[in-house]
Amino acid sequence: MIKARETTHFGERQVALEDKQDLVNAVFHGVADRYDLMNDLMSGGIHRLWKDAMVARLAPPRKGSRPYRVLDMAGGTGDIAERIINASVGFAEVTVADINADMLRVGQERARKWRFPAQARFVQANAEALPFDDESFDAYTIAFGIRNVPRIDKALKEAHRVLKRGGKFLCLEFSQTDLPVLSDIYKAFSDRVIPPMGRLVTGDAEPYRYLVESIRKFPGPEQFSAMIAGAGFKRVTHTAYAGNIAALHAAWKL
Repeated sequence: MIKARETTHFGERQVALEDKQDLVNAVFHGVADRYDLMNDLMSGGIHRLWKDAMVARLAPPRKGSRPYRVLDMAGGTGDIAERIINASVGFAEVTVADINADMLRVGQERARKWRFPAQARFVQANAEALPFDDESFDAYTIAFGIRNVPRIDKALKEAHRVLKRGGKFLCLEFSQTDLPVLSDIYKAFSDRVIPPMGRLVTGDAEPYRYLVESIRKFPGPEQFSAMIAGAGFKRVTHTAYAGNIAALHAAWKL
């Protein structure tokens, strides 16, 4: 008997599970150079405040007896890494990992102009199979990236594996607004404004149509919190932003 191929969603489409990563890669290859600009336009710059809040929650130390090592997953353009390094005044060492080479290229180019460029390294890596030893990092961060991972449960287990005991997990991700009027406005903006804006800025609307659809397919905060706990994390919490348009998930490896 031939085993049926396992499927998953790619936006609103059902695709073979093993094909999703290549499809996601194609999306980000196409938008890497304008990725952060589009984030500003799509959110009115509010994504910067959410990212600042995530780094404030991380509270990276400014000194210590040993280096403070952070893995920023799906962080290719480096905006989270730069924030962490600056918040630690150059003490934190951040490994920026991303599966997409173009996103990493953008980050590496920008890092040359950072205040503390030597504190970051850029590594091409798959969130589902990280090329790092067990208990290598003090913290794991991921912002607006985990919903693009084909096997989220594997990525969460890998995050748990590479964290040291006492390490912190922080995930900032879009969510599903729970305010009726705001929900209608947000849906209309997402459907009618974001894809055309993407075409104007990047030359292609399809990547942004996928990104909008991927947000709607992502588990709600309670369900995602349960997935984090299922990977072995403790003290799992989430904080909603802007009527639950985004949520910051926090947990510990104890």
